[in-house]
Amino acid sequence: MAYAPHTEDDRRRMLAALGLDSVDELFAGIPPSVRAAGIDLPAGLSEIELAAELSRLAARNRVDLASFLGAGVYRHYVPAAVDQLISRGEFATAYTPYQPEISQGTLQTIYEYQSLMAALTGLGVVSASHYDGASATAEAGLMTFRATRRGRLLVSRGVHPHYRETLRTYLHPRGFTVEEVPLAGDGPSSGTTDLAALETALGPHGNGAAPSDVAGVVLAQPSFYGVLEPMAEAGRLAHAAGALFVAVVEPISLAVLEPPGEYGADIAAGEGQPLGVSPQLGGPYLGILAATEALTRQVPGRLIGKTHDLDGKRAYVMTLRAREQDIRRERAASNICTNQALIALVATVYLALLGPHGLRDVAALGAERAHELERALVRAGAPRVHAAPYLNEFAVRVPDAGAVHARLLDLGILAGLPLATLEPEREDVADALLVCATELTTSEEIDRFARAMGAELAGRATGAGEEVLAVPAGMPA
Repeated sequence: MAYAPHTEDDRRRMLAALGLDSVDELFAGIPPSVRAAGIDLPAGLSEIELAAELSRLAARNRVDLASFLGAGVYRHYVPAAVDQLISRGEFATAYTPYQPEISQGTLQTIYEYQSLMAALTGLGVVSASHYDGASATAEAGLMTFRATRRGRLLVSRGVHPHYRETLRTYLHPRGFTVEEVPLAGDGPSSGTTDLAALETALGPHGNGAAPSDVAGVVLAQPSFYGVLEPMAEAGRLAHAAGALFVAVVEPISLAVLEPPGEYGADIAAGEGQPLGVSPQLGGPYLGILAATEALTRQVPGRLIGKTHDLDGKRAYVMTLRAREQDIRRERAASNICTNQALIALVATVYLALLGPHGLRDVAALGAERAHELERALVRAGAPRVHAAPYLNEFAVRVPDAGAVHARLLDLGILAGLPLATLEPEREDVADALLVCATELTTSEEIDRFARAMGAELAGRATGAGEEVLAVPAGMPA
């Protein structure tokens, strides 16, 4: 039975009070071309018919691929205990915990998440409730404007294209400017952010010059192209101009790379999906947002604190939440009410199960597999595009990359991402594939990929769906 809180009589009386004859008149100001029309739903199905239809749809998924796809979402082994623990009934509805007296469990899980992420990032304040890495990065950009009262944001072209687009979507309507900083084109640092261009974009400052109007500088570590950026130097340039420095991080990498707090980042943002969340079609994922204590009042979302009640028992409370910002009006942080506590709990359980040594093993094994992959692809004729060091993801030069990618997919190999699909205006990556390896990548998959790539590049690819047997000259059989 449909839930309808108002009766027909209720609706008639409300319309009469408004001087209207129908509900449709409420929407008369919306052009008919953009008005919502009726939903064209198929006829209802029985349970047996529905199960058969869902099975048919599920069969469209490919689960047999040797995958080398990363580009912001990564395959990692998820211990069985993660799903077992988050499936408990008390975690099923992780709604915003406005009433601490009945939300102690949810509050504690968020507190533990924030504590672990603070240790991982080296920053003292961690927010919760962000949707994904892109929105968390956009919120970091807004924080720089609120804190500095300046109007420009500089973002490296090495930041994920989706994140850069989200920054523009968030910031341009508010009157802020987002400018991209190019990458170094050649030499041993090719693929990293061009620091000379960054310094120029920051503008003259000091020695009597007018203050810079740049609110923040955003770099990713590793970058979208997988290379390792000169984060400390970029942060130094940002701070010299009075701007805040934002690091977009991949959380697994923080087990082996210097954390943002140690190289002077004011804010860290990123995607929490690698922390125990399986790759899914767009989510739900987890946006990471951490900052220095000086920026606490600029952090959106919510902060959970630990205290003691009147009886001396441990208690968790919402120390700071977005709705308390209402009285600050235009100076307020974003009012993010949705609570991502269930996905944050996934990350918490994953981190607690692996511990620092286990997380380091995951990152190190992924890097080892990636370097094995690089050597195999170089022998196959697909060298790296960029010379700068990388961790577990890199771009390789492949003529007619899109077509090669499609043919390898027919052979059961997901050969990363054709970069032209996300960066169509970039000529330097028009014929390039972004490939990735994690601890789940096997030597057998790498060998299979390299053989198929070598056959493609040698012009000896077989038909779709057949095993590639040709071995290019110089490659071990």
